[in-house]
Amino acid sequence: MTGSLQIKNGKYYIVLNTYVNGKRKQKWITTNLEEKGNKRRAEQMLRQAILEAEQHTVNIQSDMLFSDYIRLWLESAKSRVDAVTYQGYELTANTHVLPWFQEHALSVQQITEDILQEYFDCKSTSGRKDGAGGLSPATLRQHKNILYQTLQKAVKDKLLPSNPCQFVRLPGKVRYEAGFYSAHQLKSLFEAIQGDPLAPLIQVTAMLGLRRSEVIGLQWDCVDFDKNLLTIRRTVSRVTKTVAKDKTKNASSRRSFPLTEELRTLLLQVKAEQEENRLLLGKAYFASNRVFTWSTGKPFSPDYVSAHFAALLRKHNLPHIRFHDLRHSCASLLLNQGFTLKDVQEWLGHADIQMTANIYGHLDVQRKQTMAEMLAGRLSSGC
Repeated sequence: MTGSLQIKNGKYYIVLNTYVNGKRKQKWITTNLEEKGNKRRAEQMLRQAILEAEQHTVNIQSDMLFSDYIRLWLESAKSRVDAVTYQGYELTANTHVLPWFQEHALSVQQITEDILQEYFDCKSTSGRKDGAGGLSPATLRQHKNILYQTLQKAVKDKLLPSNPCQFVRLPGKVRYEAGFYSAHQLKSLFEAIQGDPLAPLIQVTAMLGLRRSEVIGLQWDCVDFDKNLLTIRRTVSRVTKTVAKDKTKNASSRRSFPLTEELRTLLLQVKAEQEENRLLLGKAYFASNRVFTWSTGKPFSPDYVSAHFAALLRKHNLPHIRFHDLRHSCASLLLNQGFTLKDVQEWLGHADIQMTANIYGHLDVQRKQTMAEMLAGRLSSGC
């Protein structure tokens, strides 16, 4: 790879010389640098451009295996997405996508719609690692996201004329029916788990309908006892590694809740116990400022919260629900009390009301009952 600087219309341009099948091709790149006083800066940009072009030439060859190209895409994605998203990409690629394409030893140019359709058909019927059948439509869409973005990069790199992933057919989405507890069941749960280290965390999750990442990421500076306000502004998530972020899932997720007397009393009790443990342990106390921690001050891990919640339900012979279903339980209670889907959307911090309607629309019984009674009244009165 060779290159030079050229001046055109009073500005520096980088000209790269590449060779394809023995023929020289030139690529002009603007530096946006004026000729006067910018020679040294232009020379630095030239050296960087040559270095990047040489690395690109080494890494991307016409006969490169598609599995290796997926790894290149993963590396490029690492700098563009947050840590949790990248963990999801990496886990899916290493567990499913890379092994299949490595086994078939296909080059980038050999990837067609038929090949991709074969992959998705295989995963939809027998993709589970435990041998218990195929992967869900939602999971397959995560696979398609990785493959589509990888192949889009191949189009951009001029290795493919178009993206064959855009034509593959996936199984239709299956509507998920969220599990939830009634008010009576939640009361039984709260009574059964009294004294357990996770009891306050579980109660706050159900009371406010929080995501697991939100309740674990809650810190004391988000709780204002003077104004009786609790604000969600941080999260702690995990796919393969625990990641704490000073931001919420989306802008709508950053929201505040009023502290009811019950919630205020519960949080003050948690704070008093933490202060007592801090005094007892002294320097051995782990100071994290998190609201929900072990007695040592060390925060709960996301995986432990989900696993221990399931164990508590088994221990007390309570109906099985996922930890996330505490959030669904809160939404169900709000709808049953006559609050609208818009109210629930804002309470839960959904980005848009369509998401709320997709998950909880069938539970909006109170509003539909009112509508039905109004229609019946009009029809019976004839006006």
